[in-house]
Formats: sequence, structure tokens, C-alpha cells
Amino acid sequence: MLLRRSVGVWWSNRCFITSSTSFPPPHSHSTYNDHQTTAAEVDGKLIANDIKATLASEVNHMKKSIRKAPGLSVILVGKRKDSASFVRIKKKACEQVGITSDVLTLPEDCTETNVLDVVTELNHKESVHGILVQLPLPRHLSEQKIINAVNVEKDVDGFHPVNIGNLAMTGREPLFIPCTSKGCIEVLHRCGVEIIGKKVVVIGRSNITGLPTSLLLQRYHATVSLVHAFTKNPEEITREADILVSDVGVPNMVRGHWLKPGAVVIDMGSTLVTDNKGSCVTGDVCYEEAKLKASLITPVPGGVGPVTISMLLYNTVEAAKRAYQWT
Repeated sequence: MLLRRSVGVWWSNRCFITSSTSFPPPHSHSTYNDHQTTAAEVDGKLIANDIKATLASEVNHMKKSIRKAPGLSVILVGKRKDSASFVRIKKKACEQVGITSDVLTLPEDCTETNVLDVVTELNHKESVHGILVQLPLPRHLSEQKIINAVNVEKDVDGFHPVNIGNLAMTGREPLFIPCTSKGCIEVLHRCGVEIIGKKVVVIGRSNITGLPTSLLLQRYHATVSLVHAFTKNPEEITREADILVSDVGVPNMVRGHWLKPGAVVIDMGSTLVTDNKGSCVTGDVCYEEAKLKASLITPVPGGVGPVTISMLLYNTVEAAKRAYQWT
């Protein structure tokens, strides 16, 4: 099994979805009537809180047992407001479960050598079990070179080529799975969505989300298609999907008519949209249209995002347990 153990309880009796009317569950063979109900909405915050409660208990036990705590270091380059906001959210989440965290801030015009020196220092620091390089980096820095420099045993983002390579190969197990991909699977399992044998379409093939998500879904025996910028007739392909996953950062790209009635929609896109009424975070999926066609949908914000953060905490705790040989 790819995941050494479940985070919390996948098949929990707790309800992680919201719906005003009954609907055929996503794994049902019933005919979906899109006039019967709107889609059930996934409560990502509730899932994340459930996971964090389990992790907090584990960390507390670790502290009492061996007087050690998991440690996460974040490297933040430059002054991007969105990156700084994400880092604050991650640091707060660490505090909630008892993970020690620190943020190393470098100026926008720092050299690649400056960043690599920080990575090397953290690689050798015993109290640091996870290293996270906040992306995107300034254009003059090579993201791939810097990510490759992170010790694979501290690569809690799961982006190191060794981890991605092992994810892609049958019979190999990555030390860490990318957090967003892991969060996607966690949401599907906790909501009782059957993956085996289902047609899944993943929109986007980035190394960070789309590609690892497609690889992970194949591990769970889904039939996976990737849609990207050069795909012809993408709407025809997405309309065949039992499960649709999107993460390309194009607001409201996926419209209601792109969806098969009763499809499960996992929206992992997140873009800050500003107009004369103000600004808001918007997903790839046109929510108002999709909720009338889908059986289950993740909102943006409040869907996969909080679960992704909890997966980062999970990976960090696992890294510490491996380092301390503690179970």
C-alpha cells in the first residue's frame, strides 16, 4: 500500500460533506438527476481539523516519550504577498499541532548560491526534519536546482526527483507524496468516493500538482487522462470523467457543460481575482454552474487547500519519526 498508514480515519463515520438533499453517492451506479439536488460540498476545514487533531496527539506523545519535536524550516525568497501569506498559514498550522517551525527570509536579489547555502545548512541540522522552499522563486533562480539540493529525507513537499520518480514506478515507494496530490486522495477517501476503475481526468500537468496527482490516482487503479494546453477538444474528454481534478490557475475555466452529470469535482486551482467590487480567491471551476451538474464538489477557498496544509504537517511528522526511529 502506498500510504504507510491512513491519516486519521479515512472511512470515518463523521460527515465531511454538506448537502441539503439526498443524492446518489459518487460511487453509485444510480442515474444522477441534476434537477434533484445541487452538489454536496466538501468541508475541507473539517477534514483538516480532524487530521491536525490526530497529528497533535502524536506530536504530544513524541514529546513525552523522547523529548523531541518535529521541526520544519521554510525558505522564503523575496516579498511576494501571496507567498508570505501562505508561509504564515503554514507556520500557524505547525503551531497548532506542536511542530517547531521557523522561516528563513532571503532578499529578492539574492544569488542562487545564497539559497543553496541555506539549504545545505538545513540539510545538516538535526532538529530540522522538513525543508520547504516556498514557490515560486524569483525568475533568476533555478527552482529545479534548489529543490534537487534538498535532502530527499527532508523533502516534505515531495518535489524531489527521487520522490517523484519512485511515485511513477511500480514497486517503488516515495518517502513523501506531494501535499496537494495527497490531499486530493484524502478528500476522495473521506467522502467515500470509489477510485478503482473510475475514469479520472486531471487538468494540468505541472510537476507540482497535475503530474504527481495523475501518478497517484493510477496507484489507486483509476483510468487517468491528462488534459493540457495542447489537448484538442478538452471539453469532450472532461465530459467522460467520473472524477474531474483541476489545478491550472485559470479562474472559472471549467464550465458546467464540461461535466458529466453526477461527476465528482476536485478543484485545486486558486487565483486571486480583483475587480471593481474587490478581490476574492477563485478556483478553476465555475462553482455556480458545476454545483448544478456534479454530485460532489470542493469549494475554493475551503476545499482541498486546508487539507493540503495538513498533509504538509503529516509529512513533517513522518520525517521526524523516521529520523528518530520512533513509532
